[in-house]
Amino acid sequence: MEYIKINGKKYKFIIGTGEDDKFRISFNALTKKTFGFDFEQWYQYGYWKNQFLPFSLMDGDVVVSNVSVNIMNFEVLGKSKRYIQLGTVMTDVAYRNKGLGRVIMEKIIEEWKDKCDLLYLFANDSVLNFYPKFGFTTLNQYQCTKFISKHDKNGLVKKLDMTNKCDRALVYDKANVPSSLAKISMCGNAELIMFYCTLDMTDSVYYIQDYDAVIIANFVGDTIEVLNVFCKEDILLDKMLDYLVDENIKREKLYFTPKETDSYLIKPVEGEGTLFALGEDTLLLANNQFMFPKLSHT
Repeated sequence: MEYIKINGKKYKFIIGTGEDDKFRISFNALTKKTFGFDFEQWYQYGYWKNQFLPFSLMDGDVVVSNVSVNIMNFEVLGKSKRYIQLGTVMTDVAYRNKGLGRVIMEKIIEEWKDKCDLLYLFANDSVLNFYPKFGFTTLNQYQCTKFISKHDKNGLVKKLDMTNKCDRALVYDKANVPSSLAKISMCGNAELIMFYCTLDMTDSVYYIQDYDAVIIANFVGDTIEVLNVFCKEDILLDKMLDYLVDENIKREKLYFTPKETDSYLIKPVEGEGTLFALGEDTLLLANNQFMFPKLSHT
């Protein structure tokens, strides 16, 4: 813990943990106020671990500004990488435009720039001029879609219950292994997957016993939106989706980049926020048409 003076006012700088009850309660309150959700259930389920590090400024015992460091181990084009994703970027309304976010960003970059292959974040349109000040550049993402020409319905699929401890354990176990289907896949960060599965994807988690695979997907009109697939074997995605779709589903939309893209239409991603990146892997990603898995966003 240290104290920092910003524009004549003293703030407490802290790298918070879920185990610090006072910090967690205040951090959750600002998160709820800013984004409309909090991390309490995630913490109570045991998923807030050392991979999630809020860098916060406090006025007394109240969190007033924050940027969270998410330590992300990825498999990228067959190679192991350590990326740092910045998220939960927020400042209480009464403390905005005072330089608090800048101080936190400088702290994070100083701490992490030489300990990872990439620092990155997704930003909304209101702050696009902020991150280039720290050396971040923008990257494009690309999404794969295709029309489903035939339906070969076969086998049973089980919808998992995310309030059930055993079902959660099954998803956690599968999500800890890199997806065999994806060019870019998280490794050993199942806690983030569980954040989504226990918050707003509770009705979207399926298990296919024949392939020992977990699929997270939504159905929107005539489209299946595939958020992620977790299986150890190299199985054709279309074979697994046959278990989920019927003749009413005409289109497949992926929120990750598959290893095999020949059968897909690839277009730039729109409406997912602007991706900013800093670090040696920036060029690698710029030279490949990719998409960070949607369920890896923080």
